[in-house]
Amino acid sequence: MILLQVQNVARLFGSDVLFEKANMDVQENSRIALVGRNGVGKSTLIKMIMGIQTPDNGQITKNKNLTIGYLAQDNGLNSSNSIYDEMLTIFENLKTMEANLHSLENEIASFHNFDTSQQKYETLLNNYDQLLHNFREANGYGYESEIRAVLHGFKFYQQDYNTLINTLSGGQKTRLALAKLLLEKNDLLILDEPTNHLDIQTLSWLENYLQSYSGALLIISHDRYFLDKVANEIYELTPNGTEHYQGNYSFYIEEKNIRFQHEVKQFEKQQEKIEKLEDFVSRNIVRASTTKRAQSRRKQLEKINRIARPIGKQQGPHFHFSSNQQSGNIVLRVSDAFIGYNTKISGPINIDLRKQQMMAVVGSNGVGKSTLLKSILGKIPLLDGKYSFGANVKTGYYDQEFKNLHPNKSVLNELWDEHPTTAEKDIRSILGSFLFSGEDVKKTVHNLSGGEKARLLLTKLAFNHDNFLIFDEPTNHLDIDSKEVLETALLEFDGTVLFISHDRYFINKVATSVLEISEHGSQLYLGDYDYYIDKKEEQLLLAQENNQNELTVVKMAEKTDYQLNKDQQRKKRKLQREIVEIENQLENLSTQEEEIQKQMIIPDIYTNLEKSTELQTSLKTIQGKISVLEDSWEKKSMELEYLN
Repeated sequence: MILLQVQNVARLFGSDVLFEKANMDVQENSRIALVGRNGVGKSTLIKMIMGIQTPDNGQITKNKNLTIGYLAQDNGLNSSNSIYDEMLTIFENLKTMEANLHSLENEIASFHNFDTSQQKYETLLNNYDQLLHNFREANGYGYESEIRAVLHGFKFYQQDYNTLINTLSGGQKTRLALAKLLLEKNDLLILDEPTNHLDIQTLSWLENYLQSYSGALLIISHDRYFLDKVANEIYELTPNGTEHYQGNYSFYIEEKNIRFQHEVKQFEKQQEKIEKLEDFVSRNIVRASTTKRAQSRRKQLEKINRIARPIGKQQGPHFHFSSNQQSGNIVLRVSDAFIGYNTKISGPINIDLRKQQMMAVVGSNGVGKSTLLKSILGKIPLLDGKYSFGANVKTGYYDQEFKNLHPNKSVLNELWDEHPTTAEKDIRSILGSFLFSGEDVKKTVHNLSGGEKARLLLTKLAFNHDNFLIFDEPTNHLDIDSKEVLETALLEFDGTVLFISHDRYFINKVATSVLEISEHGSQLYLGDYDYYIDKKEEQLLLAQENNQNELTVVKMAEKTDYQLNKDQQRKKRKLQREIVEIENQLENLSTQEEEIQKQMIIPDIYTNLEKSTELQTSLKTIQGKISVLEDSWEKKSMELEYLN
């Protein structure tokens, strides 16, 4: 069933067209990504769908009673409530139902004169049964576990629950706004750049959650890895309309190229036909013996519906990085470094970076990734340890906060003032390769968009010709085309790169190694992002096996300790059996949950409303059982720990 339709929608500014002929069908359980160049109007189209703006042409139709959850870019949650109380407001209806259930229970329990009021008693029982059924169907016994699970996914823990929302940072408020939207379970969830304030671990959690989301999804994101995991339809918005692709982002890239090549062949084939007809006409129109045939060919020419010349990628930035001199083989060494501002954030950190290597630095938000780069650059002192650069190392630094730019300078002077002996035409030439041309070079830096500032900072780096480039989140403000250009430039760079990024697609494309830092130190992985994830999973499985072996040893030791009280031993064994039984049940339920989630993403199933609804009901039931068992496991584990 179609939930929403966009039909020939346009946004015009007088005679100028931002976009036109935009079309989109959003079905139940759709997983749609809306992509396109920065400034083409993706967010504008979303605002039209939400009714915030009105289309200049075309129409948008929605199903009656359609519920939509919408997260705008960097739109945080504003509330005077605490974190947990705000999440509870979503379930006011369940709290009311719960109160009514208790009221009916009390009324039934106090019913004494059954013989004289049998009908009233049966009515009470029927009302109670119906309300209890509705309460269970709405996850009445599991909604608080669901709240805790979602908050945990966004890294809000029990000690944070009473924190007032108006005391949180902007990024935390954005994460809470997304958490609340997920818990609301709207028919359609529209997310405009939802990954902006999420670290890699939270992104992975969100991807898994959205894959089993019961409603439809419409997402704008520059995170290509995220789109690969979540989307199975792509709509590309261009000034001339929308192109639809049935697949994830990687499929879209391949299919787009295939379509372009096909269009080129069709165009060339038609041009060849036109040239032959025109040649025949020009050679034969004046000859009496062939003029009729020439006139016939001319009519054929007039009837041809001419194919426009296919246009490949729109003009984007084109640049490369190169170094003026080669560094020594050793570029950077960091030994047992502890980083932080007065107090330790993380350490010990060790780095041995060699020439032409490209190392990605990953880790949770707040663990000190940017602090590490600033410490290496001497902007912040190390709390302990040391670092050193190799011979002939010349560093260039990309600061995600753009502090390397002067807000009151023009674009032209931002570059020219650092290279005053360079001719203005050469300065303008390199600015042009980064899409600053004409009057753009006179813009003041503080009036630039985030994407323009990012391109200006990249311009400065390219012009300096350093042999060691250090990047702090270089892709944050770049559109997808610009990211691809940056990837190519780095892959062709003859120097060394150290960078922080949450863009897993970018890490996969560029990195030769991944350095994970945590509060306990650093761990090096000699491969790209997917290799890093695979190794992390292997380490986790190995740790679980070791823990199980240690638990077995502990149990054997306990059996030989005859000094313990027999009653205590008996109670411990009973608890251990119960915990093992719960763990077995949890394992079985988790397997069932995973199997249902796999089925739910099969096209033949998620497009079948009956099957999809049946699976969603089963999933809710299983998740409720898991929540109850997890609570029981925690209580029994704490009791066992106390006995130990």
